[in-house]
Amino acid sequence: MPAPAFDDWMRARLSDVEQGLAALLPDQAAMPQRLHEAMRYAVLDGGKRVRPLLVFAAGALQDADQDLLLRAAAALEMIHVYSLVHDDMPCMDDDALRRGKPTVHVRYDQATALLVGDALQAQAFQVLAQASGAPERKLEMIALLAEAAGSRGMCGGQAIDLESVGKPLTLEQLERMHRMKTGALLRAAVMLGALAGAALDQEQAARLSRYADAIGLAFQVVDDVLDATADSATLGKTAGKDAQDGKPTYVSILGLEQSRQLAQRLRDEAYQALLPFGSEGRYLRELADLVVQRKA
Repeated sequence: MPAPAFDDWMRARLSDVEQGLAALLPDQAAMPQRLHEAMRYAVLDGGKRVRPLLVFAAGALQDADQDLLLRAAAALEMIHVYSLVHDDMPCMDDDALRRGKPTVHVRYDQATALLVGDALQAQAFQVLAQASGAPERKLEMIALLAEAAGSRGMCGGQAIDLESVGKPLTLEQLERMHRMKTGALLRAAVMLGALAGAALDQEQAARLSRYADAIGLAFQVVDDVLDATADSATLGKTAGKDAQDGKPTYVSILGLEQSRQLAQRLRDEAYQALLPFGSEGRYLRELADLVVQRKA
């Protein structure tokens, strides 16, 4: 039976993720109701879900366990959303708009937003720990997600970002920051999807890692381009915030055209890394296109 076309596959996976997240988050009728309501507000009905899609696309390379894939995808999205909730707070980026609606601290309050992020992080690891599958495999996945989210990954990149406001960075320094802040979770998405299936050989794992590194950086380059060129209605968040806050970006260092060219080169690198996978890597290739060609 032929594999579904990418658009059909993506719609089906997005539906799976939305339903999975709704089922795996605490019921908002359960105590404490306000916290659970705010968690669901933050996570559901919004977002591109690029990270969960990468989990499923990498899992499609081999016979991945579907329950483990869904739980890995949901856990990763919970970590991502918790980072957005905290990132939007006044002590960090102080933003009022996210995914086209008021940010959590605006809709509720700062204390609730802080607790939403904390609770989502804990919920993510609970969801992954309770998945089906071999305990050794789950432990490896939990460790991978924890490292990607921690001080050597997303949180560390955010710390560097906050320290860099108003300061000149070299291209190398900017790249290092974004490989941690944005790239670490995107890389984790690919590797978690792969871990949910049969064991990869060393060469396959290295190629997936190169693919993940390329699209992780491309995602941030495109983010910087969109922040400089799109409006708030299109982005679903405040446009022009990076320049307003004095943050170094690819656009501020390279300019608009060179930043766009860099994103295309990174997509080509991602394509090259997938060559040995042949048709099995088609969804990962399509997602590389989606990352680079997106308008929001």
